[in-house]
Amino acid sequence: MKLLKTGFSDAYLNMGIDEALMRTCQEPVLRLYGWKPHAVSIGYFQGLEEEVDLDACKRHGVDVVRRVTGGGAVYHADELTYSFVTRQFGGNILDSYRDICAGILLGLKKIGVDGQFAPLNDLIVNGKKFSGNAQTRRGGVLLQHGTILLSVDVDRMFDLLKVPSEKMKGKLISDVKQRVIGIGKSFGDVERAVADGFEEHYGMNLEPMGVSEEQLGLAYTFAGKYRSDEWLGMR
Repeated sequence: MKLLKTGFSDAYLNMGIDEALMRTCQEPVLRLYGWKPHAVSIGYFQGLEEEVDLDACKRHGVDVVRRVTGGGAVYHADELTYSFVTRQFGGNILDSYRDICAGILLGLKKIGVDGQFAPLNDLIVNGKKFSGNAQTRRGGVLLQHGTILLSVDVDRMFDLLKVPSEKMKGKLISDVKQRVIGIGKSFGDVERAVADGFEEHYGMNLEPMGVSEEQLGLAYTFAGKYRSDEWLGMR
């Protein structure tokens, strides 16, 4: 199993690297990364105009990108994001979510975060969500990626995402503040903890890797796709 730390990149390159790993890796790869600038990602099946306030994102310098995975809109700010790419997986989606998330939970427990898996694809601590995860399977390869919230700015999130009506906005903000939490740890501590958790959970050493010339070329090619109006506005 390989470990790839790519630091902070923009939304388009982040998604491009994940897709390049799907296309090229023969061994399982755990990738750990962040977002600079901050970004909103929407699920593959979502409508852009219905989910995102594009003018607000532009004002705040926030990238907007469509993922290859499903799920809802996510504001990526103070968080660690992971992706896991593997050709070795079973057929049951719930079991694969549970298995991969077990490595994350095991690592976080080492730094004092006693979280639990909440089906289908969330992680919670003290009853509040701190991680959402999404998955796709293509060409015999599984890609799962997800957020681990370090802190949460719910007000900013609702500046960037659209709500059914302004009348409901205050209630929605209050509701999310009750249900979502950051774990209050540093990026570096969580990065180390997740890697340790995967090593222990899967019983193998994580071998550090870099991005090859081929993978980097593919990543930039895919980043161009993710940046394009055709991809972003496809639904």
